[in-house]
Amino acid sequence: MTTRPARPLLALAAAGLALALGACAAPAGEAASDTVTIRVAATVTPMTDAVEAAAEVIEEGYEVELVPVNDYVQPNILLQHGEIDANVVQFEGFMEEFNAGNDADLVVVQPVYATVVAFYSKSLTELDQLPEGGSVVIPNDKSNGARALQMLADEGLITLDPAVERFQARLTDVVENPRGLELTAVDLLQLNTAYDEADAVFNLPSFARQLGLTPELDGLAVEQDEAFEVSLVTRSDNADAPEIAALVRAITSDHVRERLEELGVPAAF
Repeated sequence: MTTRPARPLLALAAAGLALALGACAAPAGEAASDTVTIRVAATVTPMTDAVEAAAEVIEEGYEVELVPVNDYVQPNILLQHGEIDANVVQFEGFMEEFNAGNDADLVVVQPVYATVVAFYSKSLTELDQLPEGGSVVIPNDKSNGARALQMLADEGLITLDPAVERFQARLTDVVENPRGLELTAVDLLQLNTAYDEADAVFNLPSFARQLGLTPELDGLAVEQDEAFEVSLVTRSDNADAPEIAALVRAITSDHVRERLEELGVPAAF
């Protein structure tokens, strides 16, 4: 009986052993298993664009995985339970509202870009054109809803309870409504639908862009405030981790700034 057929098998085994030993001898930084993956959730542009641009320039030893989500609650739930490392979906007030309602301890580690919000309308060219009993739609979350109500108050269309701090009001804090405006609060994801039905709708730039609208060209009333910068958020117990520091360096790079500028979005760093 011949033993020739066994030689290729022995050769393959030897080659496999050599590869295995070579992998063991490779520098740690070159081993794929030593690359730290940073999972970051985001919803829509420009949030996703900022994360993707950061992934393109993250330093050696790290990689960024974009975790797409389709609402604004899931990213914080995932983060709270440690299923992701960070998210880019919200400003600080929205995060604090989640913390208070969910016994969470999320923290802002880096503002990323400023949000320029506005009221939009299919039929009006100025907010002051709102008719008696006109319909106005605002977001139903506390932070964005308060921002919308403050804009209406600043435009002289309603009066808010003076005992309530700026950007803290709710619908129940409207003390004067001389035009009898029908004020309705809806989920953020319903704002674009409301644009087809209401006289005026408060909207965020990420959603307005889906309708082909920009605050500069189409907004009836426009507002930008540093308190509403969309930020990189993580858990407090992870805020000082090396991978979060690397992510901050990447997301505040010139590359990310340029990507945001291409989208007409002002960077907040």
